[in-house]
Amino acid sequence: MATTIEEILSRLLVPDNSTIQQQYAFSATQEIKAAFKDASIVPALCHTLGSSQNPLVRQYAAILLRRKILKGKQWRQVSGEVAQSIRENVLHLILQESQKNTQNAIVQLVATVAKHDLPNNHWPQLFQFIQMHAGSENAAHKEVGMFVLYSVSSAAAEQLKPHLHAIIQLCIQILPDQQTSLAPYYAIKTLTEMIFFVGDEELSSVQQLLPQVLQVVKQLITQDEEKACEAFDLFHEMLECEVGILIPHVKSTVEFCLEVAANSDLDDGIRIKTMSFISSLTKLKKKQILKHKLVDRLLRVLFPVMCSGSDEEEEEVEEIESRKPAQYAAQVIDTMAMYLPPEKFIPNLMSLVEPALTSDRPGHRRAAHIAMAVVVEGCADYVTTKYFEPMLDCVCKGLNDPDSSVRNGALFALGQFSEHLQPKISKYASQVLPLLFQYLSRASQEADKNPRGLTRSYYALETFCQNLEKDILPYLPSLMEHNMIVLKTASNLNLKELVISAIGATASAAEEHMQPYFHEIIEQFRVFLGAGDNEEMIKLQVQAIDTLGVLARTVGAQTFQPLAKECIQFGLNLLNVANDPDQRRCIYGLFAAISSLLKSDMSEYLSTIMHYMMLSLRTSEGVKAHLKEDKDQVTIFDDDDFEEEEELDGEEDEEDEQQIEGISVENAYIDEKEDTSVALGEIAVNVGASFMPFLEESYEEVLKLVDFPADRVKKGATMAVGQLCCCVYNTFESTQSQEAQTALINMLKTVMPKFLTVIKEDLDRVVVMTTVDVIHDILEKIGEMVLQVTGASEQILICMKEIFTHQVACQDKEEEEEDGQDAEYDGMLIESAGDVIPIMAKLMGGPAFTPFFSSFLTDLLKRLKQTSSDAEKSFAVGTLAETIHACGPTMGAYVEILYPLFMKMIHEEDEEVRSNTVFALGVLVENGGEKLYPYPFYLQVYVFIFA
Repeated sequence: MATTIEEILSRLLVPDNSTIQQQYAFSATQEIKAAFKDASIVPALCHTLGSSQNPLVRQYAAILLRRKILKGKQWRQVSGEVAQSIRENVLHLILQESQKNTQNAIVQLVATVAKHDLPNNHWPQLFQFIQMHAGSENAAHKEVGMFVLYSVSSAAAEQLKPHLHAIIQLCIQILPDQQTSLAPYYAIKTLTEMIFFVGDEELSSVQQLLPQVLQVVKQLITQDEEKACEAFDLFHEMLECEVGILIPHVKSTVEFCLEVAANSDLDDGIRIKTMSFISSLTKLKKKQILKHKLVDRLLRVLFPVMCSGSDEEEEEVEEIESRKPAQYAAQVIDTMAMYLPPEKFIPNLMSLVEPALTSDRPGHRRAAHIAMAVVVEGCADYVTTKYFEPMLDCVCKGLNDPDSSVRNGALFALGQFSEHLQPKISKYASQVLPLLFQYLSRASQEADKNPRGLTRSYYALETFCQNLEKDILPYLPSLMEHNMIVLKTASNLNLKELVISAIGATASAAEEHMQPYFHEIIEQFRVFLGAGDNEEMIKLQVQAIDTLGVLARTVGAQTFQPLAKECIQFGLNLLNVANDPDQRRCIYGLFAAISSLLKSDMSEYLSTIMHYMMLSLRTSEGVKAHLKEDKDQVTIFDDDDFEEEEELDGEEDEEDEQQIEGISVENAYIDEKEDTSVALGEIAVNVGASFMPFLEESYEEVLKLVDFPADRVKKGATMAVGQLCCCVYNTFESTQSQEAQTALINMLKTVMPKFLTVIKEDLDRVVVMTTVDVIHDILEKIGEMVLQVTGASEQILICMKEIFTHQVACQDKEEEEEDGQDAEYDGMLIESAGDVIPIMAKLMGGPAFTPFFSSFLTDLLKRLKQTSSDAEKSFAVGTLAETIHACGPTMGAYVEILYPLFMKMIHEEDEEVRSNTVFALGVLVENGGEKLYPYPFYLQVYVFIFA
């Protein structure tokens, strides 16, 4: 058969043209597939690999041989004599092979055999080969030895665990080698594959070699930036799975990253790679950034990188996948704002922003506005208190800058301010809205020249208007007149889409005051709702459906209800033909909005609606598994060519899973799953008992999604699970159904432990915060039954305590907490946990809860120091007040601690802190008993407050 195999492969290598393809390729492939079913194929391929004079034939023989033994069962079916022959000969073939691609294919074959043989130590000669050649004075042999080690580690890292110490020692030996850059490169790639398995015994050794790894990466940057990027992946892997290794080298690694990021002569890829490391390090180990006083150093590199972006390169900074250094630097500063304490970050940034605002270079002025824009979400309280007026003045001036890119940056900043600096910015409507109206007119005229200016002007208008509430009314007539004129007359579809979105934002604020415009809006929308399958028209349709949902929630039931069933039928008809995930998700959102109007009257449509929603929750569209790079892939054979043969094998090995390097999901499908989950939960609560026939199926699906790889989907699924629990409880309360009671008990027994595990183990702060909020809602709406069924009172309180003390996975728990270490978002998570304390006190009762109170009191008192922010003080005293109120007279034991504290805090400057303190004093007096006699001084306090 060996001669036959070489002849078939030779025919496949005839130069490609249509005639040859028809005459040779199909038949040759069929012959190979047939030969694969013959047991003699393995020795035949071995013979061809060792004897053919054609390097491409040898390459394809190695590929096919590897394919034939890829699975463990396939290898075990090879006779012992043939298997031993492969082991003995294949290593020699690597050294004999002069063609690089063929040599790579043979090395991949070696890695596959090693994967099967390592667990039983059937191939000791392999390590002898690696060690001998890695230690050779011959540079080419050294490269081969390390390439084989890397390839084996890539295919069989887990099987190599017993040899980890020896591998690390070999890498220590190879890294300083100056004879060849490839051997140290393969050493780093090997470490990257094995780092997940490093334990306490190997920790010190790996830490010692990291300085040398950085030196190798530096050298690679001067020779091959792509390889330097790949080598630097080791540091990203350490952040993901073994961050403790990095701790002694954080400062030097960050300094290296900044050196690379600042070097504009380097390619974008390596600069972004190092900035990405800084971003991830800030998320996971912010205390290391603070400990080494790196904040100012980071900003003095990142901000100039932002300034270096050209007008032509300008991209949306809010895009997650920005691939230009200037835009990525802005994203890193955004991350710093989210994770670092604002008082240790914002002043340093503003010292760079302020001079840039007056620069004669537009790129610097634009960067200054973008920097102010990206920090306000993470540092909203601090900016509102310390920098609000000067920053708003700068942005308003920026709207009149002569350079369009600077104006666009100012508009983006104004939109971010409007979104995150509420409610304070709404008080400046008389100053901001006229500027926005003026700019809208200008941006509409420049739409073709400056489309981003148009987009950002409407973004700023939207975010400002939707938070104005009734303060929008003086501007409503002129705003809606502008919107309707543009909607009717504009030919630019993007402009129409922006206007439709702006109408939704306006409706969110104006609510029933939109009624005079409602019928005219609907008549215009009918044109867009029937849009065709053109991509731009679908975007317009999606935005119209989204805004229709907003109108359903805001304009008033009496106004919208006559259209409700027509909208449902429209949505169902569209779902029947919709191929776009955005279409589906916005239709589900519309259904959820309408369910708040129709309630149980929606039940006639539920069967069809739930059919489509289940499809969206289950679909794997947009999900892509990324396999580890397979260096022996060729284009002659399709993946399906040997599918039949592999199916005959019938074995489900772990090999396939181990070759998956990661999973990605397209954003549109992430949005669809998230929004479907949220809509499902809302529909369930709104329709009540009518949802019960669909409960089991929908509950199972959203519960699975709590473990989905994308954080946004986890968040939406968690919210949906909580709403389903509340739906079943409401059904039980209204019907006393035994079925509902049993379902609720089973759900709570599953859900509560699941949620507590998510809080302790999930790495995403927003997912954890959402889960805590859902637990709070379940406790508040379902009540004592949750604690009775689950017996989880103590576990819930322990979990909240761990959040207060920075002991859950999404928090940096490396060191003891110090004052001033919390970012504002850290505080938000703690506030969510704090909201659970009073409801637990209420459900458990004062006597049962009081033993836990002392522990929380210590944490709350830390947030009532003179140096604490107003937000911290307001939260802490408010939580104490609500907990005292819930516990009742048992709080008398704490009067001597709390009464003097509250008496001091009524003199705080912040109105909200004073208000919460007055309430706290009231409930303390109510429950403090005789320890608070006499009252006269307390009454004098009230006289002082109300004077």
